[in-house]
Amino acid sequence: MQGLHLTADLHGCRCAPHWLLDADALGQACNDAVQAAGLLAVGQLFHTFPATGHGPGGVTATVLLAESHLCVHTWPERSAVTLDVYVCNFGADHSPKAEALMAALLALFQPAQVQRHALQRGALPQAVAA
Repeated sequence: MQGLHLTADLHGCRCAPHWLLDADALGQACNDAVQAAGLLAVGQLFHTFPATGHGPGGVTATVLLAESHLCVHTWPERSAVTLDVYVCNFGADHSPKAEALMAALLALFQPAQVQRHALQRGALPQAVAA
């Protein structure tokens, strides 16, 4: 259950527009980044949402990992993306691989601004001495 959960909110993405609009292209990029990071993809779902009155539809890309998951959500009308990388560290510390995956996705989207968070999950609380 213990693991590293990384999130990032990307604003002002300067990438090629297809990374925000094309589920197949983004899905392939996600799979390539997962493999390059040394993680194992065991499932995937890539979906393009229809255009609305606010602009073109965004994309959700989810890759189920043997180690946990990757989720990407795009908002092309805002040049924005949210990233979610979670790896369980049961049996081995996959934290460096999660960091490498996040770095690859940040490089792909080329954001002008990034808000990042890292959360250590599943750690047992320390016992309080009596």
